[in-house]
Amino acid sequence: MSTTRPTAAPTTGVPTRYTVRHDPELAAAVLDDLASLPDYRPTIGCVIPAYNEAESIAAVLDSLLAQTRVPDVVHVVINNTTDATFDIAAAYAGPHRIEHGDAVQETEVYVHDIGENPDKKVGALNYGFSLIEGCDYMLGVDGDTTAHPEAVEWLAQEIVSDARIGGISAIYSIDDAPFRGLVPRFLIAGQRAQFAAFNMQNMLKGRNMAVLGGQFSIFSMRALHEVMEVNHQGSPWVKDSEVEDSLLSLQIKSAGYLTKISARARADVGGMHTLRGLDAQQVKWNFGAIELMWPGQRGDTKGQPFHPNLRLRWVEHASMLTNFVTRVLFVLLLVASLSIGAFVFSPVWLLPPIAAVALNLRVVASMKHRTWRDVVFALAAVPAEVYMWIRLGHFLRAWTRFASKKQTDNWAEQAKAERGSGNGYLAPVVVVVLVMAAAVYGWLQLDVVAQSTILWFGWPVLAVITALQTLGMIGKLLRRQFGYRV
Repeated sequence: MSTTRPTAAPTTGVPTRYTVRHDPELAAAVLDDLASLPDYRPTIGCVIPAYNEAESIAAVLDSLLAQTRVPDVVHVVINNTTDATFDIAAAYAGPHRIEHGDAVQETEVYVHDIGENPDKKVGALNYGFSLIEGCDYMLGVDGDTTAHPEAVEWLAQEIVSDARIGGISAIYSIDDAPFRGLVPRFLIAGQRAQFAAFNMQNMLKGRNMAVLGGQFSIFSMRALHEVMEVNHQGSPWVKDSEVEDSLLSLQIKSAGYLTKISARARADVGGMHTLRGLDAQQVKWNFGAIELMWPGQRGDTKGQPFHPNLRLRWVEHASMLTNFVTRVLFVLLLVASLSIGAFVFSPVWLLPPIAAVALNLRVVASMKHRTWRDVVFALAAVPAEVYMWIRLGHFLRAWTRFASKKQTDNWAEQAKAERGSGNGYLAPVVVVVLVMAAAVYGWLQLDVVAQSTILWFGWPVLAVITALQTLGMIGKLLRRQFGYRV
């Protein structure tokens, strides 16, 4: 049978075959001998963890079966699901014969419903990993991610070409065609720009990828087994971190392997088209990154602030903090200056937004599949600025949650938000409004001398910070991109 739906839900989702001892040196020798053969075709096992993916799972499987190089086996691991995901996926179960020109490939799709799984996506990934133990490589695919037709072929070529590579992530974007309405399209345009900028940063760092995103990445089974061995784990993914893919990427790098972003393989991930959903997703990502970045230990995961894969994360968070400070300072100083008639406009203040628009346009120009909506998003300036304020809200929420030391299931929060529940995404707006109101009230209580002193000190400080930011944007504008397309 290619479909399984157990009558009793497993308690962990982690099978007993994880107790089998693996010999990394023996496996490496066998794989090296095989790779030297001229007709060697490495085996790829695909694992798709699926949670309430009824709307997208058919497109995901169609995408995999349309690949120029199909995985040798596909395991759909359904967990905690209440919709029709199993029934839709079950229609694909069984052997498939795919013809591309004169080439004929065969694969088989298995669909497993593991029921109630407390480890959620991590448990589903580990369950799937146990089912492909005989394969050379594991392809992890999210239940809402569709790949371009050559994606698997190119990922396979890249990872086979260099035994030092432990994993390769596809170039991610979001297909904006299915979305309708002003707010959804605005949010998707912002996420497309965010993905493009992140991908280009990694491309320009020798294609070294800090995070092998679980949306569509290929992993060396040899590397995964070494991670298990070195870290005394019974499975590659552990539930200690909010961002299981980030932690695994760090462990792969620490085991001596490279983590890369593909030069050509592309995949479209599921985008967040509501403010609730985007907030929950980004807060979870930011929170998980902070846990990995922060010195010390919380729970079973030790912070690794100096890990090379986290350097880009430190830069991102420092940049977000700077963006927050400059925007809040500008608004406060502008309101304060206008309140006493002391504001004098200078054209110099137009340089930062001009540089920002130019940089956003360059990001759009680097997109392989850009649309007119991407161009408008960057050129109009206001949409990109509004999206930045939204991201700042996510940034503040994540750090506040981390500082509170309150135990929160961010996976559950994201699931709830995607169902349309919860109003936590409004918290940053309320906080900023209250802070602004308090600042204005405090300002009005000051005498003219104190107000003038604050303005005399505040504007130069803001000017220096903004000038440094602008120089950074100009530096990115002038940096060569070596023909990379994201």
